[in-house]
Amino acid sequence: MKKPRSLVIALAVPLFSAIVATPVASAQPALSGAATEFSVLAREGQSVASVEKAIRAAGGTVVTSNTAVGLITATAPANGFAERVTADRSVFGAAKAKPIGAAPKSDKAKVKPNLVEKESRGAASAKKPAQPKTVSMDPLDDQLWGLKSVRSDLSRTKQPGDKRVKVGIIDTGVDASHPDIAPNFDRAASRNFTKDIVSDVNGAVVDGPCEFRGCVDPVDHDDNGHGTHVAGTIGAAANGFGVSGVAPNVTLVNIRAGQDSGFFFLQSTVDAITYAGDAGVDVVNMSFYTDPWLYNCAANAADTPAQQAEQRTIIEATTRALNYAHRKGVTQVVSLGNQHSDLAAPQPDASSPGYPSNSTHPRQIDNSCLSLPVEGPHTIGVSSFGPSQAKADYSNYGVEQISVSAPGGYFRDYFGTPWYRTVENEILSTYPRNVGVAEGNIDAAGNITPAGVTAGIQKATAADGRVGYYQWLQGTSMASPHATGVAALIVSQYGKGSRDFGMDPDAVQRVLEGTASDIACPTPRTVDYLKEGRDASFTATCTGDASFNGFYGHGAVDAWSAVTHGSQYLRG
Repeated sequence: MKKPRSLVIALAVPLFSAIVATPVASAQPALSGAATEFSVLAREGQSVASVEKAIRAAGGTVVTSNTAVGLITATAPANGFAERVTADRSVFGAAKAKPIGAAPKSDKAKVKPNLVEKESRGAASAKKPAQPKTVSMDPLDDQLWGLKSVRSDLSRTKQPGDKRVKVGIIDTGVDASHPDIAPNFDRAASRNFTKDIVSDVNGAVVDGPCEFRGCVDPVDHDDNGHGTHVAGTIGAAANGFGVSGVAPNVTLVNIRAGQDSGFFFLQSTVDAITYAGDAGVDVVNMSFYTDPWLYNCAANAADTPAQQAEQRTIIEATTRALNYAHRKGVTQVVSLGNQHSDLAAPQPDASSPGYPSNSTHPRQIDNSCLSLPVEGPHTIGVSSFGPSQAKADYSNYGVEQISVSAPGGYFRDYFGTPWYRTVENEILSTYPRNVGVAEGNIDAAGNITPAGVTAGIQKATAADGRVGYYQWLQGTSMASPHATGVAALIVSQYGKGSRDFGMDPDAVQRVLEGTASDIACPTPRTVDYLKEGRDASFTATCTGDASFNGFYGHGAVDAWSAVTHGSQYLRG
């Protein structure tokens, strides 16, 4: 088992000191500023109704309420509301979420950085030779080194996945029109908990113009591409077309919590996690951290009292949501993060708060600060390695939070060989056509542009005219879907065959970790990435032994071993 950090330590600072003010009947702060969305969290033991009453009394309007954890979305003027509402004894805390209805002052989008994932843009292809195809594999699967690394090509001959197993993709959306996604997509169970943001308070465009009524995208749509890539790795159908996923016969459910721009805010992530529990989802993949804080600190001296209160609210609300989903039987697989940090000794954070624009400030981070959801309870943290099984330079690590490792891509793998800095070192998966057009990789007629060719974008066309597109990405966001796919196969193989089909998430984790393939620390244990062009901040030291260490956890996930030898780990 991974060694989870105790949240009690993180919350040892009095939780309400910067949130709850002493009520003063005659001196409430004045309300002012643009209409803004707030997340208001009920104190444990207090009813949602009492918090809704407090919100209205403080001058706010209730938008929606999550009764599972007591988190309420409210709108109110930007200034004064938080102080008013947190003076009420029923309220744990309030976090300012985002502005409402601001008009853009600039066409420059405020997009969450994804420089790690798209590092290979502009790189040449190495044209690696095709590998022999295996039964039930799809035409492009010979390029999926990750699929073979986790031995999905073998496991599907015994267990390709059970349609009763629902896998939730908590991400930016899923393009269900893609021919590899459509056969396994459950539109009825899918939900979108986000609303497009036109711009932030500083006028920077965030999600761009609203494309659909009410600025709410349909549940089968993805304007970012991240969620669709994740979904394809987990469960693209083995249908003789394009690519197949690790668990090609499970059911995919879009539980959208990410904005088009890639931001994941508190209310939408909490709503998505708790919905997974309510909807009977068996496994969820969470390849994100909750914005706007990379690390949530209870009392960081670099943050204002309001920012500290906001982070305490995020910690508490996320903890409640993860606990709720776990009680409901959801296995929660989370990417370990791309900050090349030992999560027990995080590096300084200069990226928070990442929203709104121009809000960041440098912060020293200690081990009481939490990156969420991966450092929350009941999560399976996944690190990333490349095709050589070297730890990817960007991947977070450390024995404190890691559970297992998986293929996530490593563009700079194989230094000194022709494969160094080639797209084939990354992970190929499904790509929405609309995103390809927006990024200039696909033209209006559906042809791959010169830029798309350079980026390694691929196109598949079926005999009946169906068309699918594929892109290369890397990151722990690409590693966790491989682990999620294996977890889905475990539920498929060992889940209860009754009407209430499913499997205890702790048992799923035991099988996943117990059947992972051991990988020892490298020799020497300290690895620098200087020759690969990285600076000294990427240098990492592996601690532990072959059975459990900070680079690979309990080892690389192994689908074949999981479905053939997992039964020995079912009893705790």
